Amino acid sequence: MAGKFELFKDKKGEFRFRLRSANGEVILASEGYRDRAGALGGVEAVKKNSDLLARFERLTSASGKPYFTIKAANHEVIGTSEQYQSEEARDNGIKSVMATAKLAAIDDQTA
Repeated sequence: MAGKFELFKDKKGEFRFRLRSANGEVILASEGYRDRAGALGGVEAVKKNSDLLARFERLTSASGKPYFTIKAANHEVIGTSEQYQSEEARDNGIKSVMATAKLAAIDDQTA
């Protein structure tokens, strides 16, 4: 199975997407969007920026766990990873997004 973006509506009625790797794990998740078009725009922004390492920001949570975000050209965050147990695991997550996002299909679960 190739990686895919899942487009869905959350409990508050906001549109979101998550990127799943080929093994089915969630490797990136979006914030909420008011409409479907906004969420689809976010997916396209991830696809466009995923091969640019400079767009990824390596961070550490308040609890000390590494994670990353991916930003658009305007420096807005378009996706956030889970929190990892190590910096190496976080860096592997970045590599996974870089390898998966460009060709990932969209599984629209909002229809």
